Amino acid sequence: MKKAITIFSLLSLTLSASAQPGTKPTKTPLKPPVKTAPKVNPVLKNYNDSISYVLGEMSAFNIIQQGFGDVKINTTAFSRAITDIMNKKQTLITDIAANTLLNQYMMKLQESKAKSRIDSGKVFLAENAKRKEVKTTASGLQYEVITEGTGIKPTTLDTFVANYRGTLINGTEFDASANRGVPLTMALNQVIPGWTEGLQLMSVGSKYKLYIPYTLGYGIYDNGAIPGGSTLIFELELIDVKKKATESGQ
Repeated sequence: MKKAITIFSLLSLTLSASAQPGTKPTKTPLKPPVKTAPKVNPVLKNYNDSISYVLGEMSAFNIIQQGFGDVKINTTAFSRAITDIMNKKQTLITDIAANTLLNQYMMKLQESKAKSRIDSGKVFLAENAKRKEVKTTASGLQYEVITEGTGIKPTTLDTFVANYRGTLINGTEFDASANRGVPLTMALNQVIPGWTEGLQLMSVGSKYKLYIPYTLGYGIYDNGAIPGGSTLIFELELIDVKKKATESGQ
């Protein structure tokens, strides 16, 4: 009850203060409500416009998913290409030239992403080459003989049987035959260039350590647990060579 009286008293004081002798009460004129025109989208005026916009969204999402999100798109050229295709007109760029352009762009993009690994690999190999036990071939492959075998050497036509362990230059293991419990058996012409070259230096019974630059490995693109541009280290043991049968021997 006291609270109600207090509020009433404050209200009374306010009213009396606003009506002091010699002053006229002021009235604030009411402004008429502002009538706003209904919003009309200047682009999506009808159903066809909306469908067109959705198709544009789909194209944009696809561009991003395909790895071209960083391209500064010339909307004029982009629209011209869509118009030409939709109207079945001759395109300004042939399919072969288009594929070449896309491949070049993706390669430059991958090289940019892999640059730090490529650079660190070059530094590693340059230092590794200074070790007296390491030999470097004309291709850039480096190898170190752990054990020299006395058996035959494989050729590119043969199939090899080998145990191996692969690591990155930071020591991270990405693959090993021991994880499967069996040696790897594969044709020599079906492996990465570093292996194809390195295995032909080895006799059955040999154990080598191969230091493979990215150009002789998996290149600039990621391959499973191997990041693009990685220099690879393989501990490789050649167990057997299966010579390809000749026509006369069949």
